[in-house]
Amino acid sequence: MQKALMYFALGTVVSFLINYFFISSQNIGLDIYYAVAFGSAWGIAYYLDTPDFTLPQKLGLSFVAMGILVLAGTLIFELKLAVPSILKFSTVFVAYYLIASFRGNKSLRS
Repeated sequence: MQKALMYFALGTVVSFLINYFFISSQNIGLDIYYAVAFGSAWGIAYYLDTPDFTLPQKLGLSFVAMGILVLAGTLIFELKLAVPSILKFSTVFVAYYLIASFRGNKSLRS
């Protein structure tokens, strides 16, 4: 769990710095929101990367996380600004498991 939180924190900080210095959306709150979406995808993907979770559980939990992101984004901003967080989350989530699929044990944890 501690490593998953570390992945979340590092993903959030790196994403925020990239957005802030290179993309600069002129809305710091939105940059933070997208960074949290990016970081949470890395943290959740790492946390779920165990044989303890079945594929349907992994997919279900990732959809729940995306729903929470959209709900929070809609409450804070508006729906059209919240939807890109799903794209960031799902892209990172899929990338994590794509990279893991090239390993013999199909996991990035070991």
